[in-house]
Amino acid sequence: MIFIGYGKWRKKPTKESVAQATRLFEQFAKEGGKILGQYWTLGRYDVTTIIEAKDEKTAMKFVARWGDLLSLETAVAIPREEAIRLLD
Repeated sequence: MIFIGYGKWRKKPTKESVAQATRLFEQFAKEGGKILGQYWTLGRYDVTTIIEAKDEKTAMKFVARWGDLLSLETAVAIPREEAIRLLD
């Protein structure tokens, strides 16, 4: 399953908070998750992350770890081709 996370920094990012984020990504990868993309963005959100996880529970566990660093909103993503097949 693919999930897209949109986040706002709770505090100004520092080298230490970025290192903490890197550790969270590494832990997720060790647990079988996959990071498909990471972006710092302008506008409503400061960061956008695209992950792949085996199920909602795995994604929720990953997202819950970010509470000290980011305020998050997460969406489930379905590939366009798959969504089009659902139209039949």
